[in-house]
Amino acid sequence: MNTALRPALVLLGLFTALTGIAYPLAVTGIAQLSFPTAANGSPVTVGGRVVGSALIGQSFTSERYFHGRPSATTGADPADPAKSVEDPYNAASSTGSNFGPSSAVLAEAVKVRVAALGGGPVPADLVTASASGLDPDISPAAAALQVARVAKARGLPEDEVRALVNRSILGRSFGVLGEPRVNVLALNLALDDLKR
Repeated sequence: MNTALRPALVLLGLFTALTGIAYPLAVTGIAQLSFPTAANGSPVTVGGRVVGSALIGQSFTSERYFHGRPSATTGADPADPAKSVEDPYNAASSTGSNFGPSSAVLAEAVKVRVAALGGGPVPADLVTASASGLDPDISPAAAALQVARVAKARGLPEDEVRALVNRSILGRSFGVLGEPRVNVLALNLALDDLKR
């Protein structure tokens, strides 16, 4: 038994050090050297203060700002930690709603969201949550739909806000991946920089 135990413990210690310490440190070091901003969460700073991440959405509810996609994330209920409540853009609880296209709950949520946007055809990303619940981007069409509301709330000409949206559109990644999009945090920060 002693002859089998010693090699097993040595291998356990070796692989723990290799895969549990050395490999994660090497990958972290390479990431920090190669992509320091991304490795640290792609923070967005304004005036030396971190105001968010380019990769994680935030909940904007004021009429003066563009709103992102609905978020399906939840958090612990303060009144009863055994239960969960809606907690938009909770990065510690990244998840989708897991409701399929035939779900009555999803259909009702979409119906309520469409009504809140004034009814009629609306971009899907304004009424459905993303798979992560943390999507920082919306489609150009979703941003365009909000131009009138934001311009009115800020007392700005719609053409000026629309031009800002058009300047904020990001193309496909590497020219072929994904769809054109607008980062909501970047757009709202650019909006704050406009003359009021």
